[in-house]
Amino acid sequence: MRALRMQAGRVTAAGPGSVRPGGRTARVREAVRRATLAELSEHGYRGLSVETVAARSGVHKTTVYRRWGGAGGLVADALDAAAGEPWPVPDTGTLHGDLRAIARLVLTGFTDPRQGPVTRAFVSAAAQSAEAARALHAFFARRHEQAAAVVRRAAERGEVPAGTDAADVVRAAVAPLYHRLFITGEPVDEACADRAAAAAIAAARAGVFRQHSTDAGVSGAGVSGAGVTGTGAPPAR
Repeated sequence: MRALRMQAGRVTAAGPGSVRPGGRTARVREAVRRATLAELSEHGYRGLSVETVAARSGVHKTTVYRRWGGAGGLVADALDAAAGEPWPVPDTGTLHGDLRAIARLVLTGFTDPRQGPVTRAFVSAAAQSAEAARALHAFFARRHEQAAAVVRRAAERGEVPAGTDAADVVRAAVAPLYHRLFITGEPVDEACADRAAAAAIAAARAGVFRQHSTDAGVSGAGVSGAGVTGTGAPPAR
């Protein structure tokens, strides 16, 4: 999903690709990404434009248009960069402690005064831009893949049945937070996060998320694929 791609020694505006670390290309991309995040924080997705990002980054707007295309491309590239950054997967020694920590990380990502506006803008962008939606999906896929490790460890310790779908347990632990934040608008706090995690653990222990033999072919996708109810709200990192 990277907005810049090296082809025959030149930078193109094609979709996913990779960029060489260092050099002018990397500096331009970083300047634009920082400006994008700042604009999202201050004005949200509706206020994001190539013109404002160009002015803020010092990169000519023609270059921004050519390489990122528009607001959706700017958001997609910012999400791509965030997905590649380290994320602190908890390891408290118990599934209860790990899932509670994950749920609280998601909560912080949306409610923190500094991170929250940007994270909510990412979700808003995904509802209006197919490019941003694909990027958000990929972001959550990465976070699911990372967070699923806490459930696998729990299965090894005997806390949940063998064959439990790790990603589904994680999704269940954070889905109520997304429901309150983006569907009902109800208040959400650490108590809500803790209850959501506890409910997911209870269901997992009861075998609700245990995969049957007919699910074996899709078990891998269950771990690496992602829905919007993912973990590690961007850029809660």
